[in-house]
Amino acid sequence: QHDQPRPEPRRLTPPNGYDRAMPITPRSLDDVRSVTPIIGLEVHVELATRTKLFTRVGSPAHPDFENAGPNELVDPLVLALPGSLPVINKQAVRLAALVGRALGCSIADVTKWDRKSYFYPDLPKAYQISQYDMPLCFDGECRWPIGDEQPDGARATVPIRIERAHLEEDAGKLLHEAPADMPELRSELRGAAGAASIVDLNRAGTPLLEIVTAPDFADVEHLVAFCQHLQRVVRWLGASEADMQKGHMRFEPNVNCVLDLDAGRRVTTPISEIKNLNSFRAVRDAVNAELAAQPKRWVQEGAEFGPGSKSTWGWDDAAGRPFLMRAKEDAHDYRYFPDPDLPPIRLPGSMVDAVDATLRERSLPHERADTYRNAFGLDASAAATLSESFAESRLFDAALDAMVAEAAEPGRGGLARERAAKPLANLLLQQGRALAKERGERDASVAELPIAPNQWAGVARLRDEDAIDSSAAESADAADAAADRLQLRKVKDDAALERWVDETLSDPANEKSVADVRAGKNAAIGRLIGGVMQRSKGQADAKRVREIITRRLG
Repeated sequence: QHDQPRPEPRRLTPPNGYDRAMPITPRSLDDVRSVTPIIGLEVHVELATRTKLFTRVGSPAHPDFENAGPNELVDPLVLALPGSLPVINKQAVRLAALVGRALGCSIADVTKWDRKSYFYPDLPKAYQISQYDMPLCFDGECRWPIGDEQPDGARATVPIRIERAHLEEDAGKLLHEAPADMPELRSELRGAAGAASIVDLNRAGTPLLEIVTAPDFADVEHLVAFCQHLQRVVRWLGASEADMQKGHMRFEPNVNCVLDLDAGRRVTTPISEIKNLNSFRAVRDAVNAELAAQPKRWVQEGAEFGPGSKSTWGWDDAAGRPFLMRAKEDAHDYRYFPDPDLPPIRLPGSMVDAVDATLRERSLPHERADTYRNAFGLDASAAATLSESFAESRLFDAALDAMVAEAAEPGRGGLARERAAKPLANLLLQQGRALAKERGERDASVAELPIAPNQWAGVARLRDEDAIDSSAAESADAADAAADRLQLRKVKDDAALERWVDETLSDPANEKSVADVRAGKNAAIGRLIGGVMQRSKGQADAKRVREIITRRLG
């Protein structure tokens, strides 16, 4: 065989027509006349279902399980033990369709699951269940307002095409440094001289919605604005808490650019995918740094866009620079094939109709802000703030209805909705926010205060009539007294809660519900919580009650 003549080497011609076999002339940044960015985006959103995508073990993206210890949220399916079989989480499908509709996507009549094969220590099965050629949502376009408001109230919109939004399961998490509250493990890892890591599989199997845009961003600030709007929308819809510090939402820009050269030639640089950015600042800084680096990289290496040229990069936030992780796999490298354990899904028309009805009822944050500004005359800042949270927006709407209805009673003279909106908005955003911050955490919501919409309406009416001043409305003592008198304050005292829980669990009338919860029927826990709320006359902290019952019943 060695005596046979060797074949001629194959000459590669990239898509732009430049023949790599041609003599390469020296390259310089002085040759580059202009740089045109090409930016696409992949977004991973952990959906806030109570259980994971293919098993009913708790999900860390749900508030009930966000404080779980390492590797507590696992079961035979998460661990990929033989004989364990996946079952689809219906709520995950519904939430994914809801977000897809909000992005202007079509919903597939039939969708299926595929195995995406790759080996990594935090992926016990050595494959990820995802969707390849038949995604749940596809062909969307959204036109969200971008940039500052103009004098006429209008804002520019940039059409962003959504190629797909598909469901998949999240992987676990590798930790190269043990948590601070595990000193023995920290010492053991340091002793391993960096040759050991620990695996936390709590996140493995969490329902993950991957949203993929077309490369429609030519401006980094538009990209960041889109990311901010997307976070507001998934929170507004209740699809995810979208807390980036907890990994609920992660951004992965795909960046390359077109270089116009002095010689009249046009060069397209290879695509760099920047992984797992968890802040808007990181998105801005990482993309700007990569756009600055790509022309220099072309000068040094001469690499151009083509098959197999994509690479994966990390972002060093402290150093402010990207770093190369690996060459990016093409789709065929993952060896996709249909998952034999999961049937295709044919979405019932009733589910899609229900999703559309939810969108009509809630609208979207920027649409609600436009209503507040145009119909009620609120300034742009107040309108935007009130429409950041669906719970606060709903509180404002209910209080406004109550305020107008109260003013319409005989002898009161009536009150136009436009007139009522401004004092009510000021009360909620000033005194309400201050009161919520005083009683809660940094991001405490006005909607969580134990004050009913008609009470907010009454205070706003009195302020509008100049019957009380702002200091009276924001008095903490007055609010405390009102909450106590009306028995609106939540009871968070563990001793009282434990007593009510004990009484409820030992009640013979609840024997079946207790057995159901122990058997894994999570819906039954609602009946037990209801029993505690009845004993506490509605004052028990329901979230804490759920935690106690869950702990008691395993």
